[in-house]
Amino acid sequence: MAITDFLEKNAKLYPSEISLVEINPANQPDHAVTWREYNLIESSSTEKYRREMTWKEFDVKANRFSNLLLTRGIRKGDKVAVLLMNCLEWLPIYFGILKTGALAVPMNYRYTADEIRYCLDLSEASTLIFGPEFIGRVEQVYDHLHKVKTVFFVGDCKPSFTDSYDQLVSYCSSTAPAVELLDDDDAAIYFSSGTTGFPKAILHSHAALVSSCLTEQNHHAQSRDDVFLCIPPLYHTGAKMHWFGSLLSGSKAVILRGIRPDWILQAVSEEKATLVWLLVPWVQDILDAIERGDILLESYRLDQWRLMHIGAQPVPPSLVHRWKQVFPDHQYDTNYGLSESIGPGCVHLGVENIHKVGAIGKAGHLWEAAIVNESGDPVAAGEAGELIVKGPGVMKCYYNNPQATTEILKDGWLYTGDVARMDEDGFIYLVDRKKDVIISGGENLYPVQIEDFLRAHGAIKDVAVIGMPDERLGEMAAAIIELKNGAVCTEGDILAFCMDLPRYKRPRKIIFANVPRNPTGKIEKPRLREIYCGKRLVEAQTTN
Repeated sequence: MAITDFLEKNAKLYPSEISLVEINPANQPDHAVTWREYNLIESSSTEKYRREMTWKEFDVKANRFSNLLLTRGIRKGDKVAVLLMNCLEWLPIYFGILKTGALAVPMNYRYTADEIRYCLDLSEASTLIFGPEFIGRVEQVYDHLHKVKTVFFVGDCKPSFTDSYDQLVSYCSSTAPAVELLDDDDAAIYFSSGTTGFPKAILHSHAALVSSCLTEQNHHAQSRDDVFLCIPPLYHTGAKMHWFGSLLSGSKAVILRGIRPDWILQAVSEEKATLVWLLVPWVQDILDAIERGDILLESYRLDQWRLMHIGAQPVPPSLVHRWKQVFPDHQYDTNYGLSESIGPGCVHLGVENIHKVGAIGKAGHLWEAAIVNESGDPVAAGEAGELIVKGPGVMKCYYNNPQATTEILKDGWLYTGDVARMDEDGFIYLVDRKKDVIISGGENLYPVQIEDFLRAHGAIKDVAVIGMPDERLGEMAAAIIELKNGAVCTEGDILAFCMDLPRYKRPRKIIFANVPRNPTGKIEKPRLREIYCGKRLVEAQTTN
C-alpha cells in the first residue's frame, strides 16, 4: 500500500475530526484570550494565532495540490522540492506531491542559497514550492537552476518569477487523481551528509514510509485519543516519521511554531497534548525555567501528558533523571535512527526500559541490529564494533551515487558508521561516531564546510573543526586555528569573519594552536578531541 492510503482512510472515517493544528504564539494578541479562541481572531498580519484542519480538509487540500501539479505536467517519478517553515500547509503539500506519483523532496530550511541550488540539482527536481522566508535565497540562485521549470510560492506578495500556490490550488479538483501507487514506488528524497560536506540524496519508497508508521505506533502506542505536539522541523525524517504514528491512528497533531519553554507548556496545556518529542536544548531550557521560577507548573494543565521522548542528538542520562524528578509520572523513550533508515526507530529503548537510560536500546519493531568488526563478523558482547541495521525502512540508494551506496549498503544491511557495543542483556550503547559530523542542538554540522570557509581568512594557515561537549546543545563546534607565521589575529576577528556563515554553523569556541596531520595529510581529529575534550564521548544516547 501507499502512505497516502492512510490519509484517505482517515478522511473517510473521521472527516470532521481535527487532524492538524498550527499554533504561532509569536502572534499572540495583546488582550487575554484562550488559544481555542485564536481561530476567531484575525491578526494584523496574514497569520492567525491558531489554525486547524479536519481530516477531510487535509485530504481535499492534498488532492487539490496534486491536481494542480498534474496540470503543470508533473508525472510519476518527477521530483518536487519543498522549502517551507513548519506550517499547516506543509503536510497537505507533501501528500499532494505523493498522490501524483512524484517524489517529495523536503529541504532543510537552514540551507544557504548554494546548498539549495546544489540539492535541487542533485535531486533533479523540476518543481519547487517555497515560502516567504526563502525569497532572498531562492532569488540568488533562480537564474542558475538547471532543471527547475515550475516554482510555486506559499503566501502573499509573491515574487514575479513564481506562481501563487494559494490562488491556483483553490481552482483545482478536490477529487483524488487516478494514479496507481505501488509499495516499491519511489516516494521521497531526503538529504544527509557525511564529513565531505554537501548532502547526499537518500531515496525512499512508499513501503519504507509505511513501515515507519507501523514502527512508530508500535513503539509509542498512539491511539485516537492521543495528541502529538510536533516542534522539530517537518523537513526532517524524525519529526515527520514520529507524526506518522498520528497518521496511522487518526489522532490529532499540533504544530508549534516556537520553542520557548512557556510556549511549549502552554501548547501542551491548551491542546491537551499527550506525546511530546523534544530536543536536548529544549528539555534543558524547560527545566532551567522551572528551577528559576520563571515557569510555575501549577499554571498549566499537564496531567494528560503521558510521554516525553528526546531525539536527534546525544542524550545525557543525567538530563533524563533530572526530568523524571520534575515529571515522575512521565514515560520516557528514545529512538536511534538515520535518514538512511527512514528516521527514528531502527533501534529503540522502549518506555519499559527506563532502567537502561544511557543505552539506545534494541532493534526496533520490524528491524534487526548487529555490531560487527571490520570484516563484517559479529563481535562478542561488550566489544566495540560498527552498528549495522536491517529492515523495511532501509533506503533504496543514494540517488545518482552508486559508489556511496555500495559503501553503506551490504547484503541488505545498512552500515551506520557509528561505533557501538552491546551489553549482556542485548542493549546497545553508542561508543563513538566514525564520522566527524557534529550534532549540535539536533542539527548536523559538517566540519569540512566550516573549515573551507575559515581557510579563506588571510591569516589562517590551517584549521580543524571538531565537536566539543556542551551541556545544552549536546555538542558545539570548536575551531582549532593555526595562524600563518607572523600573522596577528584575535578571537574577535575570527568571530566577526564568521558572521557570513549561517548562525548555527558558526564555531562557538576558537582555539589558536597547531593543527596536527598524519603522514597522508589527514587531520588527526581523534587526537584533537583527546587534547581538547579531555576524554572520549562514551555511551551517549543518539537518536535519528
